[in-house]
This record gives sequence, C-alpha cells and structure tokens, in this order.
Amino acid sequence: MSLRDELRLPPEKLRWSCDQGCLDFETTAEIDVAADLEGAPSAELVGQDHARDALEFGILSAARGQNVFVRGARGTGRRTMVRKLLETLERDEFERHDLVDHAFVHNFKRPDRPRRLTFDAGGSRRFARLMRDFCEYLETDFPKQLDSDDFVAERRQVEEELQQQLDQLRKPLEDELDAAGFKLTTVQQGPMARTLIFPVVGGKPLPPEQLEQMVEQGQVSRAYLERYEEKIVEYQRRLQDVGVEMQLLQQETMGRMREMVEKAAQQLVSSWLAPHRQQFDETVGAHLDEVVADVVETRLTTPDRLPDAGDRYGVNVVLENESSSAAPVVEEMAPNLSNLLGTVDVTWNESGPASVDFGGIRGGALLAADGGYLILDATDLLAESGAWKALVRTLRSGMLEIVPPEMAFFSPRALVNPEPIPVRVRVILIGDARSYYLLDSYDPDFAELFKVLSDFDQEIERTEGSVRDYASVIAQIARNEELLDFQRCAVGALVEHGARIASREGKLTARFGRLADLAREASFLARRDGSSAVSGDHVRAAVRRTKERASLPSRRFQELIRKGTIRIETTGDVVGQVNGLAVIGAGPITYGFPARITATISAGRAGLIDIEGSASLSGSIHTKGFHILGGLLRHLLKLDHPLAFSASLAFEQSYGGIDGDSASGAETCCLLSALTGVPLSQSIAMTGAIDQHGRIQAIGGVNEKIEGFFDSCDHFGLDGQQGVIIPATNAGDLQLRPDVVEACQRGEFSVWPVETIHQALEIFTGLTAGEWEDGYPEGTILGLAVARAERFWRQSSAAPRPVDDGPEDSAEPPDPSSDD
Repeated sequence: MSLRDELRLPPEKLRWSCDQGCLDFETTAEIDVAADLEGAPSAELVGQDHARDALEFGILSAARGQNVFVRGARGTGRRTMVRKLLETLERDEFERHDLVDHAFVHNFKRPDRPRRLTFDAGGSRRFARLMRDFCEYLETDFPKQLDSDDFVAERRQVEEELQQQLDQLRKPLEDELDAAGFKLTTVQQGPMARTLIFPVVGGKPLPPEQLEQMVEQGQVSRAYLERYEEKIVEYQRRLQDVGVEMQLLQQETMGRMREMVEKAAQQLVSSWLAPHRQQFDETVGAHLDEVVADVVETRLTTPDRLPDAGDRYGVNVVLENESSSAAPVVEEMAPNLSNLLGTVDVTWNESGPASVDFGGIRGGALLAADGGYLILDATDLLAESGAWKALVRTLRSGMLEIVPPEMAFFSPRALVNPEPIPVRVRVILIGDARSYYLLDSYDPDFAELFKVLSDFDQEIERTEGSVRDYASVIAQIARNEELLDFQRCAVGALVEHGARIASREGKLTARFGRLADLAREASFLARRDGSSAVSGDHVRAAVRRTKERASLPSRRFQELIRKGTIRIETTGDVVGQVNGLAVIGAGPITYGFPARITATISAGRAGLIDIEGSASLSGSIHTKGFHILGGLLRHLLKLDHPLAFSASLAFEQSYGGIDGDSASGAETCCLLSALTGVPLSQSIAMTGAIDQHGRIQAIGGVNEKIEGFFDSCDHFGLDGQQGVIIPATNAGDLQLRPDVVEACQRGEFSVWPVETIHQALEIFTGLTAGEWEDGYPEGTILGLAVARAERFWRQSSAAPRPVDDGPEDSAEPPDPSSDD
C-alpha cells in the first residue's frame, strides 16, 4: 500500500456529525430552558463555569481593588452574563453599606467651591423640598412679617425717641438765637438739605445776601448788619457742634434699629427652620446657620438688589437613592469624561459665559453607581481621551472630582470647583484580550485595581451535555425573539456549524452571537417557505447565504483562476512549484484559496532569498517561518560543508502583504524539488507550518483552505488524484462542507494528514524521502538533495573570487560552520 493510500483520511473523519439521539424533543418548544441548564440564570452562560465563578467573586466580594475585567471575544455572552448575575445574585456582602445621597449647595465663604452635603438615602429629597419651601417663604411671608404692626410700632417708637433727643439737643441753641434775633432755617441745596442761621427782619428770617440789599436800600441799618456778621461766626460754630452731636445720635439710633430688625429677621428665619433641623445631621445644621446669617445680611442691607432666593439657598441633588433600594447597577454606553465623571453646566448669553454656580453641577456614571456596580466597555473607554486616567484616579483615591483637570481648557475661567465626593463603586470592565494586555503592560495601577479576571472561553467541550445546552440556547433565542421553533435536525445543523466555527477537535464554539444570527435567518427562511418550524435545510441555507454575502473577494479570485489570469495548476508534475494554501477574511467569514509557490536554485553564495521579504511584503511570522526553513535544510541534509547555492522562493502573482507560517511546509517541499530536480504533483496542495526538525505543525483555517483548493480543482475537473496535505494535528479539526465530503466518498478528492516533511515529500513525489543512517540511501529525495548540494558547493568553491584589498583567498574550502 502506498503512503497516499495509507494516510488518506476516510470520509467519516472529514466531518463530525451531531448525534441527534441525545436530543429528546421534536422541536425546541418542548425544552424547559431553566431545567435543562440546571438552574443557570441564562442560556448564554453555557460552558463558562470558570468565568462565572470569577465574576461571582468580583460581584460579591467587598474587598478593595476587586474590580473585574471580563475578557473574551464578542458574542461569547460576556455582557449577558454580567447583567444576569447582577440581577440574580444575593449581594448581601457587597451591599452591607447603606446607600447615601449627595447634594451641592452654595458655599457662602467660597462661592467658587460649592459645598457638598451627604444624606441618608432619601434625605436629599426632603432637604431640597425644605429649602424650596424656605425660598418661597423668603419671597412672600418673610417681608410681610418684618412689616407687621408689632415690628412697625417698635420701629416708630425708636424713631420718636430719636426725634425727642434731637429736639433736646437743638432747643438751647434755638432759644438763644431767638433772643438774639436769629433763626435756624433748613435750606435745600441740590440733593442735600442744610441748616443755616438767618437774621430775622420784620418777623421773617432773611438770607444774608438779601439783608445786604436792604442795607443798601436803607431799609435796615448798617449797624444791624455788622452786629449779625459779628455774631454769626460764633453761632455757626455752635451749630456745627450741635450737628455733630445730632449725627452721632442718629447713627447710634440707626444701629439700634438695624440690630432690632436683624434680630427680628434672625428670629423669624430661625423659628421657621427650627422644627426641621432635627431631621438632618450637624453638617446640614452648620449650613443652615450660614443660611440664616446670609439672609440677615443680604436681604436687609440690599433690598433693591436681592439675589434670587432659589439661586442662593436652593439645593442641587446630584445623587438620590431610596432607602429600600438595592445597590445600583449602571451601564454606561458612552464613557467619555462628561458621562463618566459628570460636568458643570454653564449659562451662556450673547457675550459668552454668563454664570456658573452650584446649580449647574451634574453627576456622571461613577456617581450614579456609588454603592453599586458600573459596567463599561474597555474599547469604548480607551477610545475617549482622558477617560481611563480619570477612572483610575477615582478608583485609586476613592474620591470623585466632577470637574477634572483635563476639562479645564474647555471651560470658562469662572468654572466652579465642587468639593470631591467619596464614592464606593465596583467597576466591571468588558473587553478583549488585546485591551487587557495593553492595560496590563502600560498602566501599573491596572493590576492593583482590577484584581479579578473573568476569562470567557470561545470554545466549550463537545459532549452530549453541551449539545443539549446548545438546544436550550436556541430555544431561549427563539422564545425571546419570537422566532419559529427549531426541529431537532435544525438544532443538530446549528451544533455542527458550531463545531465548524470552533474548528478544534472535540470543541464547539461559545460565540453564541453568531449562532443567534444564523437562527434568525433560518427562521426567516422557514417563514418565507410557509413552514411551521425551522428544519435542518433552513439552517444550512442560512449558513450558505451568510457565506455567499461576503464571498465577493473569493468569487473574484476563483474567477481569475478559471480564466487563467491567475495561474493555478491542478494536474501534472512541475519541478520547483507547489500549490500552497492561504486564507482571507471578510468579517467573521474566512475563505481559502490556493497560492502558487515557486523556487529556483543554482550554485552561488547568496543563500536563501525570500522574495516577499525582500519586497517588504512579508510579515514577521512569515519571515520567521522562512528562517526556520534554512535551519531545517541544515538539519535534513547534515552536510559537512556549507550550503553553497543561491535560491529564491516566491508567492507568484501575490502583490499584497503576506504573513503567517502555514506555507513553510510547502516552501520546504518546493525548495527541495528545485534542489533535486524531482517534480511535485500539482494535483496536491499543502498547508502546515514546520519546525527545524522537519515536524509539520498545526495551522488555522484548515477547513477553508481545503475547500478553497477543492473549488479550484472542481472547476478544472476532479480526477481522483487531487487532494490536500494537512498537519496530522489538524485532522481532528475537520468539519468540511458536505460536497467536499461527498467527493472524498466517491474517491475524487483526498485529505492526507502528515506528521513530518518526509511524508509530505513522498505524497507529492511518490518517491521515498529517505532516513539518515550515516547518509541517505541512493535514489531517495534527500539523498539526491545531499548530492546536488555538494555539487553546488564544489562549483562555488571552484569559481574565481573577486580581488579586494584584504588577504589573498585561501585554496581551502570555506569553513563548514558558515551558511554562505
């Protein structure tokens, strides 16, 4: 039996079929979801026991730093599990702390730094209502009470006493002036009234200038004028002294009246607030004392420019909880700085920012989640400038600053700076592996703050239990979204597609999001056909339609192959040419296609040349695989002289970047074919990485690669000689399309799993590769390779070398340790 026949996989090994015997229902309508999942809160939790245990610990633990990073691919149920566990778990340990309310009020000493008040849950609403009623009292009843009859009568009595005292101060001077023929007269001079001393002529007080006119007219004697002028200086001095005494008396009395009014106002305001003070703690009481003092100061001294009572004494509640409520769960979908930390609203007018005060302070998601849980998406968080830094600062300090420094240049200079708020929040960060390793590598605080890793696997074990779990998942999706029920064969088809997505032996995919999309489309197709339930054909049609929608690049490539624009040979034998296999991705869908690899070789000193690498089209992994190829040649040929040839390898008609090492096995066969002159069968393609000892190693996308070469062969005609060589470690991963399996059953196509490059060479050539026993046997491929390599070495050693300024060339062969 040839090696091809010996290694050829039987058709039953090419595709795993779901044993529907473990599905004891006709349609998913018969499935009891909760019972089938053994009490699990949601079908999306299937196969994630380790992730669930870690997440439960992160949710329930009250220890500091036990924030959770939920790591996994999208579609594995990460967010669903978080939501369901937060809904169903008894969180007594984490919730042992009482919830509180936070509010901001005006800071009378530092208006730019609003004061934070903390209340028991529900207390902020009572206090805000109290202060609203208080402001209404200040606007309506308070002014009336100050103008009540009792207060007016008391003020009038003080005014009368003042007038009596003023009269007593002025009366002696008035009597003396009357006796001397003078009189005190009040004269209005502009906005001011002045008291002057006028002479009395004919029983009437006259201004001095009028007295002079009467003297000139002879109506009054000049002696009278002289006597007036002689006395007036002394009387004016005495009048000034009396005026000073009267002014002091008026100021003293006004002070008494102000104290009386302030005392009355303080008594009124304090009496109004007194019955309510006992509802709140000392901090709130201290604030109310400042409110009383401010009312007495501002609303009595500036009655014409009174500030709005609500703007000055109101309450801005930024966090309110119910005393009986559970720990809050907040899911922030847009975690930018404003939504995460909060902000301060600014009132604008035509000239710019008009006012900023405590009333504009708005809390964000971190404050809303105080005492509870905050769910964030790591990718969204890292995409927002400054958001991650602000989150870390808050978690590290336990204090929330609503206006972060990063926002200062966006805000007017009048921006207020609220007092920090103590917060206690458990953050659940949902992200992929890339986000996790990025944060772990670049932020030293990450490991201290996110100590719990809930790692979601993309695969689950393929057992009868997991197949039943799949059925429960599908049943739940159908019920939640009002899809048609799924027949047992439809569930089996979805399970088989889950195995195809996983592409690993004994595994099913845990990315139920992709299965849910297929279920929805299958239900759509069933309804369109008028079916009462979804069948296996509907599922397979949905799979086919999903693949076809993203197949344009693959269709175009296959079309170019069929037209001969891209040259791929599927028959005959060619020296130094092999069909490698590659894949391209279109979203979650992957397509395989053949790639023609060629090699040329001659005597020389250039060594191995990777044309892709020289053209900067090679990725790092492909470059590594190429260098491994050089090491493998040294291991296989076991020469006692240097490799002395020039060889080049190329992916023909490939003009984009290429990466990965899955073609390194095919490249090795191609290079050995060029070295030995032994042709390789073009009916066969190969995929598989290689190590320096010649072992073929596992690769990804094995199903797609086989199917890509099958499609090309199918177009040109299957002749029974065509097939694909794959790593033996990938044999259990096969879940090929039914048409490929059927072709293999008819003997028209084959799949050969190999463990070493020797097996691959024998399948390609039909010749024995050869095993080393103090040399390779004659006629074997590796024996031919050794002989050809020695000939190249001798040709290179005999060739003249260019003359340079260094030492003369030695006639001895090059050092065997050299690669050149």
